[in-house]
Amino acid sequence: MAKEKKERRWLVPNKRAKSFAEERKNKVHMHGQKEGNELTDFEAGLRSGYLMCQSDHAGLFKYKDALDKGKTKAEAKALSKIIGKGK
Repeated sequence: MAKEKKERRWLVPNKRAKSFAEERKNKVHMHGQKEGNELTDFEAGLRSGYLMCQSDHAGLFKYKDALDKGKTKAEAKALSKIIGKGK
């Protein structure tokens, strides 16, 4: 009997982050085997960590992008702290 290969569950980071934020807000699993069950403190913490990590990556990207465009380090730092597109 050949073993069936599992497929990785993969989401675009911003879609996963949106889902994690909704789960944290509702305090309940919204996907997978545990759907409908309450989130434990550990699971809520994992989601918080993921969301902070995504924010850090976005800030670092904006910082490096601003430096590449010729901004000073102070200007790049200020731009990197703006949430969203800064409109």
